[in-house]
Amino acid sequence: MVTEMEMTLPKDDHHPLYLSLYRHIRGLIQDGALQDGTKLPSIRSLREQTKLSKTTIETAYHMLLEEGYVYSKPRAGLFVIHPQAAPGAESKTAKPSAIEQPAVHRHAGPQPLHKEKVIDFNLLAVDGDSFPLRPWKSVLHEALSLHFSSVHQYGDPQGEYGLRLQLARYLKRARGINCLPEQIIIGASLTYSIQILSRLLDGGGAIAVEESGIAQVGAIFAQHGFEGVPVPFHSKELLVAELEKRSLRALYLTPSHRPSASPLPYATRQMLLNWAVRNRAFIIEDDYDGEFRYAGKTLPSLQSLDEHGAVIYIGTYSKAFTPALRMNYMVMPLQLAAKLQSNQYALSCPSRIDQWAMQLFMERGHWYRHVRKMRNIYRKKLARLLQCIDVHLSDQTVINGESNGLHIELTVNTDKSADELVQLAAAEDVKVYASPNPAASYGGAPRIYLGFGGLTDKEIEQGIGLLAKAWSTA
Repeated sequence: MVTEMEMTLPKDDHHPLYLSLYRHIRGLIQDGALQDGTKLPSIRSLREQTKLSKTTIETAYHMLLEEGYVYSKPRAGLFVIHPQAAPGAESKTAKPSAIEQPAVHRHAGPQPLHKEKVIDFNLLAVDGDSFPLRPWKSVLHEALSLHFSSVHQYGDPQGEYGLRLQLARYLKRARGINCLPEQIIIGASLTYSIQILSRLLDGGGAIAVEESGIAQVGAIFAQHGFEGVPVPFHSKELLVAELEKRSLRALYLTPSHRPSASPLPYATRQMLLNWAVRNRAFIIEDDYDGEFRYAGKTLPSLQSLDEHGAVIYIGTYSKAFTPALRMNYMVMPLQLAAKLQSNQYALSCPSRIDQWAMQLFMERGHWYRHVRKMRNIYRKKLARLLQCIDVHLSDQTVINGESNGLHIELTVNTDKSADELVQLAAAEDVKVYASPNPAASYGGAPRIYLGFGGLTDKEIEQGIGLLAKAWSTA
């Protein structure tokens, strides 16, 4: 039976309010105080109980959604899912929190044995020393000065128009996307974007996802009333057959940077566009690190090839800027954008101050300079990673795709499984990642994923050396 709860926050907590609220609810779930199926208070109800702002509550709820502590049921609210009922002090010991240890793949493997010096080839990590602190502080200050008379107002739930205008111009220039600001929704995460899609697509139905793709995506779709259908991408003929035999609302994919780090070929892109038009389905294009291509020209987005309004484009500031901003964007086809007016109640964009600052950051040219800088930094990191693999692992591995993105895929020549390779690496205090779907390793050879965005050259060299040692008997 679904129950609803009331909320009382602890006093004398010196953390930011959104973080205090997030940690408080997370603790109640972990301790079993909130049972599976408990409905969280609505934003309006919690505002009345706690006197917290709408933005504070929304941010905390989005964090709980991101970490899988709750799920969203269209037109019903947020509900607790899979609580870890572990009462007593043991549940509150030195277990890293979900926000500190983001899950990249379901098969992330065991924690390394020695916690002091772990080298983590995390697929989500970005370079921590390159944040443009001075220009960002400058535009934050300027944004507050320019918009001081509006800081007490909520703003456009679809996102600040000035930022959407800057995004439309940037996407045209960088990704070949033709769109109006009215087609763009500013959001806080992929989860939020999928939540909006569940309403615009009227909820329910089946959505295809790549078999070897990001593990969380299928679960996020399921939380919003969709059925996730894994489809193979290693064979165009097999892909077509799988798509045609199912009644699908949409296909989710990352055409510019698939799990193998290789972009989707043009012929396959065109075939998928034709399939979508023929079946009145949508393609959800997640372009999460499309800015980073290191060889040849930057590939145009799939949306730029779309002439029939079949592509829903999703991008983010997390990879090129920082995940701490918690800001992404979605470009809707005109037919779906027209439905936004009747779904305004479901829209909840990030902080207006951050949006104003990012608008100025782009207007002043800082964004374009920063992307060029980061592309150069990551190009050098990738080169260092490939050099180390060539020295230490060339006899054991084959690199699949190395021209774009912030991770590479390794096919390892061994009789061991991908999970066993992950465990061997963990024993040497190295974290690597396996596909969430072992069946997607076509041909039998295990595939391992290495992210390099958050590592230094020294850590990359040390980590690959330790991998060679860990897999020496593989």
